[in-house]
Amino acid sequence: MKLTIATVFVGTAALFAKEPVIKKEIREENGKKVEYMFIDGVKVHETDPAKQPQPKVVTPKPYDAEKAKAPEGAIVLFDGTEESLKKNWSAMNKGETKWKFVDGAMESVRRAGYIRTKEEFGSVRLHLEFATPKEVKGNGQGRGNSGVFLMGKYEVQVLDSYENVTYPDGQCGALYGRKPPLVNASRKPGEWQTYDITFHRPLFDESGKVTRKAKFTVIHNGEVIHDNLELSGGTNWRGPHSVSDYQKHGDVGPISFQDHGNPVRYRNVWIQKLEDGDQKEGVKAK
Repeated sequence: MKLTIATVFVGTAALFAKEPVIKKEIREENGKKVEYMFIDGVKVHETDPAKQPQPKVVTPKPYDAEKAKAPEGAIVLFDGTEESLKKNWSAMNKGETKWKFVDGAMESVRRAGYIRTKEEFGSVRLHLEFATPKEVKGNGQGRGNSGVFLMGKYEVQVLDSYENVTYPDGQCGALYGRKPPLVNASRKPGEWQTYDITFHRPLFDESGKVTRKAKFTVIHNGEVIHDNLELSGGTNWRGPHSVSDYQKHGDVGPISFQDHGNPVRYRNVWIQKLEDGDQKEGVKAK
């Protein structure tokens, strides 16, 4: 294998750095200043497969209806009824959402804005199921795009990534702009898919400095795609090659789903609260 400078840098960082090395630079492009962020030497939203390989495509595990059931004590946020949609969800301004109830699912409506839970949460275990449109339109980030936001801030990307190439840190299952999934376990367009997310919220001191970064374990269609991963910073879009840093926020926030202009559907959404100190070990990928 031919080693590039970027490859050597990433390998060295992985061996010797306790946490990712993040660098930023400002470039002049078309008379405007554009921020570029590099994580362990790799540009955010890198499309060159020599520098940021596409995750390996794997066959997703069969749907397990028993595991998908809400366990005793879980808070059911959406049970497939219009009543639970109206009871538990709102627009981001806390007014009535414009998302639609369709065939036992809640469906994103173009220009309706994000949808959020009325209740707010900190560290949680979250189960949800989603389906990108069966009728394929667009490509890359324009195809079946949505997102799951923990505390309304930290995004696990939803995208139709079945035979659809985009930048790896923005494909289905990515922690947006921060970390590609370990594998691509996407089902075909229109098929129901599952996320099981264990999220430990970040902690901040009085000055706003992060004292404990957020951690994610994410299972997509039965495949571990993030294993107790420490999130290096925020996931909000700051331009074509940069995402946000951590910013101090409260102890709780909503679960929100993104309206990105595509009619993505969600169903069977339930959650379990975790104590802030309950830092469980991740699921070891096989």
